[in-house]
Amino acid sequence: MWMLGLVAVLLLGAALAALALLGGRSLPERAGPPIEELAVERTVLTPGVIELTVRNTGPDPVQVAQVFVNDAYVDVTGGTDPIGRLGTATLRLDYPWHDGQPYLVSLLTSSGALIEHEIPAAVATPRAGPGFFGVMALLGTYVGIIPVLLGMMFLPLLRRAGGGVVRVLLAVTVGLLAFLVVDGTAEGVELAEGTGGAFGGAALVVLGAALAFLLLTGVDRWLRGRQQPAGGNSARGFRLALMIAVGIGLHNLGEGLAIGAAYAVGELALGAALVIGFALHNTTEGIAVVAPLTSQRPSVPRLVTLGLIAGAPAILGALLGAAVNNAELSAFLLGVGVGAIIQVIMQIVPSLREGAGTVLNARTLGGVAAGMLVMYLTGLAVAA
Repeated sequence: MWMLGLVAVLLLGAALAALALLGGRSLPERAGPPIEELAVERTVLTPGVIELTVRNTGPDPVQVAQVFVNDAYVDVTGGTDPIGRLGTATLRLDYPWHDGQPYLVSLLTSSGALIEHEIPAAVATPRAGPGFFGVMALLGTYVGIIPVLLGMMFLPLLRRAGGGVVRVLLAVTVGLLAFLVVDGTAEGVELAEGTGGAFGGAALVVLGAALAFLLLTGVDRWLRGRQQPAGGNSARGFRLALMIAVGIGLHNLGEGLAIGAAYAVGELALGAALVIGFALHNTTEGIAVVAPLTSQRPSVPRLVTLGLIAGAPAILGALLGAAVNNAELSAFLLGVGVGAIIQVIMQIVPSLREGAGTVLNARTLGGVAAGMLVMYLTGLAVAA
């Protein structure tokens, strides 16, 4: 059987090689002008200089002949050679830009095609350094770790509510997570649409979601195999809380990435409004983490660990977003968060039924709706 498989692979390789060598010669050349497409992946503003990193997202090589800023011709350094398919180049434009002013950069290719890039409001790009990364780490702590830990402090109150309320709390958790799925998908698709589609565009969100879903499914099966001998609801409750924390953590990684990127290009206003808004919004994530733990008394180190798993990825995301500022990476990681949360929702849904084969009652459905509404309303408080 192995020999047959090897022969099939060799035949396939030989056929592809023959097509690559001979197939193109048998087809006529494409008629019409070259297809030239460039996507601006990164904009860096320093005093008197606008630096653009561009990628060729089309099938044909592109050579930038001239560059205009607000219809004024500017001197350009770099990008003198043609940019091949999926290749990148850095263009350094000598232009005395002013803080807060809008600019339209027009790239004229050698064939006469015009590619435009808009800078809504020019802001100096922060320099990477200890102070800069310290601000990003502090920002990730404010929007990730602290709100999640604050939400987890509601565990004693949730425990006193009684066992009959647990199912409704889990339904609220499903609503919270469902809103994160919708929010993450919308944000990821929006980012992907601005990348030029060189690496798949919105397909990056789907790819990230699928990979995260499959990975977490495998991790869940492994955890079930390890905890089944111990038995009891305690092990199941902690496993579910851990999976919720992981799913929210991956979502916060993508959220932190978007926050860091927005700060790097001057689209994010830091201040008390931002901190309070995210504290209100992400505190609900902490409640979702501890909802499966109402019937047990986990230790403080375990709770802190769950909080760090759910909130700390926001720090890494903010650092990556501010330093790298890559829309494709942001879209992919937002998709990873979406896939992880979908997998967690699928684990929680069976616990919402009162018995095998029963449908969700009105109280449970109301809990799901309440969770989504809470996330929506607290999201309005985020001033970004």
